[in-house]
Amino acid sequence: MFSLSSIPLWQKIMAGLVLGILVGWLLGDHAQWLSPIGTLFINAIKMLIVPLVFTSLISGIVSMGDPAKMGRIGGKAVALYLVTTAFAIALGMLAASILQPGIGVEMQMDNSVSPGEAPTLTEILVGLVPTNPINAMVEGNILQIIVFAIALGVSLVLIGERGQPAIRVIDSVAEALYKLTSLIMACAPIGVFALIAVVAGQYGLSVLIPLLKVIGVVYLACILHVLLVYSGMLALLARLNPRRYLTGSLDAIVVAFSSASSAGTLPVSIRCAREKLGISQGVSGFVLPVGATINMDGTALYMGVVALFVAQLTGTDLTTTDYIMIVLTGTLASIGTAGVPGAGLIMLSIVFAQTNLPLEALGLIAGIDRILDMARTAVNVSGDLMVTTLVGKSEREIDLDIYNDKAAGQTS
Repeated sequence: MFSLSSIPLWQKIMAGLVLGILVGWLLGDHAQWLSPIGTLFINAIKMLIVPLVFTSLISGIVSMGDPAKMGRIGGKAVALYLVTTAFAIALGMLAASILQPGIGVEMQMDNSVSPGEAPTLTEILVGLVPTNPINAMVEGNILQIIVFAIALGVSLVLIGERGQPAIRVIDSVAEALYKLTSLIMACAPIGVFALIAVVAGQYGLSVLIPLLKVIGVVYLACILHVLLVYSGMLALLARLNPRRYLTGSLDAIVVAFSSASSAGTLPVSIRCAREKLGISQGVSGFVLPVGATINMDGTALYMGVVALFVAQLTGTDLTTTDYIMIVLTGTLASIGTAGVPGAGLIMLSIVFAQTNLPLEALGLIAGIDRILDMARTAVNVSGDLMVTTLVGKSEREIDLDIYNDKAAGQTS
């Protein structure tokens, strides 16, 4: 007998996504009435971020038991994040070079948008260590929380038996948070429906049509990056079935797309990694929080497309050196602006400054930033899960029975 409980969660979420788009376009501005429902869903997920990052990191470090292993895993993760970011920005530029979204478009520049300043290297390094860990948690400063959790986790390992009572409490809280994530995800189809309906109602065709080509190029490049780069790396480097990675990541990808928040999707990403991809608690609890903070593949790809779009729009000829500078600047800026509010706009302004593109063009993109942000966040989260899977396989911290099980994690 057919029942809704037999339908996989990701299919319910996708149905909510499609229905939300249709309802949003039909209701227009009236779709704002659904905004509280979407906000409640996002708030419920964000409620989990700080305690889940803190407990999962410590649980992951303790389960590894070896600080040297943690350093090795961290090194692999950061290296992979940088490599995929460089691939992403290059793919974005390639797509924009072939499809030329800026040719034939005539639009007025808006100089009212002014991005913030990127922090200096000294500010980044000093800002990593919290003077007050509790305050870092209250403010949701993920980088500082990560540093404190790593330090505390290593210390608990080093004190041996005396650390076991605290470890048991933290492990118990982490497991309770994983369960709470599953309960909240049961409401995901409704939450995603409301979030997407509001966005679809906000952006009418009159807003989208002038910039429809650049939106299409960004979305196409994002899809190609996930299907070619991520899937290709898993197939070639890890000898894993990329289709299972895609289906196992769908819950997180759809939530990322609808919420436009990598950090907000982190609880769902951890759940997907553990329950659907079979990644160990140690690797998923360590690599995913780091990725949610520093991995900006989607933003880098979007920068590559937008930089060439503005160059084509303004008739600016970019040299080979400019192309190289866009790749290098975008890759390094993704680390330099980690955890900074408005990081995408800051990264874009740095690239524009390096290639002599007008900063006034930022205003053109700001108007459709939410539409583009959804796609690039979905790519960021996809990248987090791909790197976590790759690291898990290289460290033999993956349960292949779960990874290859199509029904894994479908009980919720």
